[in-house]
Amino acid sequence: MINYPVVIHKDRDSDYGVTVPDLPGCFSAGRNVDEALAMAQEAIELHLEGLIDEGQPVPRPRTIEDHKRNREYRGGIWALVSVSPPALRARARRINISLPQRVLRAIDRFAKAENETRSGLLAKAAADYIRNQPPLTIKRRGKGTFRIQP
Repeated sequence: MINYPVVIHKDRDSDYGVTVPDLPGCFSAGRNVDEALAMAQEAIELHLEGLIDEGQPVPRPRTIEDHKRNREYRGGIWALVSVSPPALRARARRINISLPQRVLRAIDRFAKAENETRSGLLAKAAADYIRNQPPLTIKRRGKGTFRIQP
């Protein structure tokens, strides 16, 4: 899970407004705090999916303490909104892989203990692995090089 700090503001004659400092242009609102936070989660997921679709990196969240120094957020109420990186890749695709039986049993036991599906657990594990690797530089014949950011 990634926890993004959000700041909630409420003016006298308005709904609760939510700003996501780590995602410029990402904001939401709701009639009450619970609705505002639920809408903020949806806004964050949509914003991140847009970044992913465009090949942009997903920004890592900074701490609430870092953001509190910004005058723009003075007087706001702070909260954390959690999003699941594998859930952002909403377009699932069935694949066929082969694994040793003992590895598959271990995956299934762990997934069950974590209240997760086999596919969900494998997607999270792959995303965590990739995120913790250095960027790759790949040469393509006649097309130059490019870097893949985890």
